[in-house]
Amino acid sequence: MMFRLAHPALLALLLMVFAWLAWRLTRKPDGITCSMAGTLAQLSGGGRRLVGHIPLMLRTGCLVLLVLTAARPQLYNVSRDIDSPGVDIILCLDTSGSMQALDFTIGNEPVSRLAAVKKVVMDFIEKRDMDRIGLVVFGTQAFTQSPLTLDKGLLMDLVKRMKIGMAGDQTALGDAIALGGKRLKDLEAESKILILLTDGRQTTKGLTPSDAANAVQALGIKIYTIGVGGIDPAPFPIQTPFGAKIVRQKVDLDEKTLMKVADIGEGEYFRAADTDRLQEIYAIIDQQEKTDVKVKEFFHFKELYPFFLIPAILFLAADIIVRSTLLRTIP
Repeated sequence: MMFRLAHPALLALLLMVFAWLAWRLTRKPDGITCSMAGTLAQLSGGGRRLVGHIPLMLRTGCLVLLVLTAARPQLYNVSRDIDSPGVDIILCLDTSGSMQALDFTIGNEPVSRLAAVKKVVMDFIEKRDMDRIGLVVFGTQAFTQSPLTLDKGLLMDLVKRMKIGMAGDQTALGDAIALGGKRLKDLEAESKILILLTDGRQTTKGLTPSDAANAVQALGIKIYTIGVGGIDPAPFPIQTPFGAKIVRQKVDLDEKTLMKVADIGEGEYFRAADTDRLQEIYAIIDQQEKTDVKVKEFFHFKELYPFFLIPAILFLAADIIVRSTLLRTIP
């Protein structure tokens, strides 16, 4: 619950109240205030002079409370009704052995391709807070790391835990596409998207990438493909009897197949040679597949003015009673 004043500008009236109070305190009294005529001699004491100000204090308190009442103090909370058609997204991420190539950077430090992909993918997931997103990890085999979910914390934690070789060292592109399509096919959504990221080519037997793309496209799923890595041989860390060593090896990225898959899936193919370009690619996809979100806010108010109005009435009544009985003005 939060607090507010519906009409805060009315608090300016307090300046007038305090100005009136200051004027009354400096003004010469009209008569002598006393409770009994027999005690007139005692009025010369300072304490009794303070007693004579009781009606003025009561009236001032009444005016202050009335100003606060007019300002309408309120407690409130806000509820939101979110209307979003939603976009369902499956991220198919390559974790094969070639993703350990150190040709990407984060903060000017060389990192593996998978480390760069994990960072960019987590940023992408964080932005798509109204969409269901699922993860498919592939290497020699393809498996579902996470079904489609709105739990972005869970997704990012699973991305952090991804490791090179967790699904094998080869590359099963066709199986990854087919599994991603399977996760999307029975769901109702305004748009269904599959994003395939790899740095290699199909190296396993089974369903070909083209056949898998045709089957997925028939389900109304758009396919984006991202090829990771540069043209030149990439640095790879290897262990030798003399310790870790960096060697350069060429990774065979099958751009022709990735372009064909994107064309079949009515999407686009992108080439990411470095971290900045990879970020740009995910930003482009994010813009192209924007979710139309409509948010309606409902405010629920609890009026607090009775807590000020009732004491103001009591102060006024006390002022009237005191002036007409205990502290009457003579003449």
